[in-house]
Amino acid sequence: MTAVEHPARNGTGGPVRPPARVPFPVVDEVTRHCLQEEVPETVHIEVHLPGRLDPVRLGAAFTEALHRHPRSLMREAPGPWYRRRYEWELRADPDVDLVTYVPYGPDALRDARTRALAEAPPLSAAPPLRVEVVEGAAGRAPGSPYAAGGDGTVLLLTLNHTALDCPACLRVLATAAELYGGRDNSPATPPARTAGPAGPPEVDGPSVWAPPARVAHGTPEPAPAAGNGLLVAELAVPRRPEGSPYTVNDQLMVATALMIAHWNREHGARPAPLRISMPVDDRPRNADMPIGNGTRLLEVPFAPDELDPARVGELLLRTAGRTRVLKSLARPPLGHTAALLTAPVVPVAWRGALTRGLRRAAAPWTSTTLLSNIGRVPYPLDFGEDAGRARAVWFSAPARMPRGLTVTAASTADRLHLALRWSRALLGPGDGARLRDLFERFLHLTGEGSP
Repeated sequence: MTAVEHPARNGTGGPVRPPARVPFPVVDEVTRHCLQEEVPETVHIEVHLPGRLDPVRLGAAFTEALHRHPRSLMREAPGPWYRRRYEWELRADPDVDLVTYVPYGPDALRDARTRALAEAPPLSAAPPLRVEVVEGAAGRAPGSPYAAGGDGTVLLLTLNHTALDCPACLRVLATAAELYGGRDNSPATPPARTAGPAGPPEVDGPSVWAPPARVAHGTPEPAPAAGNGLLVAELAVPRRPEGSPYTVNDQLMVATALMIAHWNREHGARPAPLRISMPVDDRPRNADMPIGNGTRLLEVPFAPDELDPARVGELLLRTAGRTRVLKSLARPPLGHTAALLTAPVVPVAWRGALTRGLRRAAAPWTSTTLLSNIGRVPYPLDFGEDAGRARAVWFSAPARMPRGLTVTAASTADRLHLALRWSRALLGPGDGARLRDLFERFLHLTGEGSP
């Protein structure tokens, strides 16, 4: 076993060794360079349980889960300005109390969501993760079969995206659920996918050199309008005929593209190609899953004349072909440019200044939006007899300008849990509701209009 897998702990088993250190991977370093205090880089995960949780048992379960995934017990190691790398320092135990209970109140869940968007766990303390327990807030989104203010519990996890992503945090959460409830939380077998025809060596679609469309401004909140807004919804999983060459993810991609195209037409924006970023995660979901940021970003292109709701069947097939080819291409997590920028040949502070400058210069070519789809949540998230099994899971990714909007989805108990997160400088709450309605309409169309 290596020190990275099992960092040294203080004790009587011999001399105390210094904590193990791990250089920042490419994604972590680029994110660290581009942090903005007014728009924290957080991921929020919201798990609704039908029962109640015991505080002492829950804290012990999470602590032991962190020990079983020691890569999660990280904090940023201090260093001089001229160092050539940022490094994670792996701790033997948490530096902070991970789990806190939120006093019950009618706005407790809303306020916890607001904190998840506005307050990132610090990188200076291990783990860069916060768990808030909101009791009596088991209601779901509007239109849900559950009423808010019930007897259930919401676990609201906030992670600093510089260090962790949603799939890694769900793995730690599944381990904590198994330790708490004593029930098997092994991942389900991934659904079988119908193999489509071999795709072309290159992705068809508009040129990557053409600046993509931006999401048109709506009615943003009055100044100061920093940070993100959030809307969650529960929808039916779209119909997909057996043997279809496309996936639910392709249906979500088409619904997102049609939603933005329609929104931009409503707001008088000039037609332009869309590019939608899509994270892909190839890690195993078992207990050996690497913890950290492990996804790679792909960009799916759409020409303006392709986004016709009357031809949604053609669009689904075209999108399926593009995503299939993109997933098959070997590519570094953030592309070859990011890999070059993070090469440790000059001090990390100099690379940070260069990275921020290039990011500003490349802003017009940043993708239109990001669609992140976990798919069917792979773990039961079963906390045992008293607390029960998760009946809804939402998560959301940061929505920084120039994108200003992210669409995230997961499915639990045969329901689709959608989160729209936006920059408050771009959109307001009423705009979020309109985008949700458009998304629901076009997602339904992908089932009705499929070939």
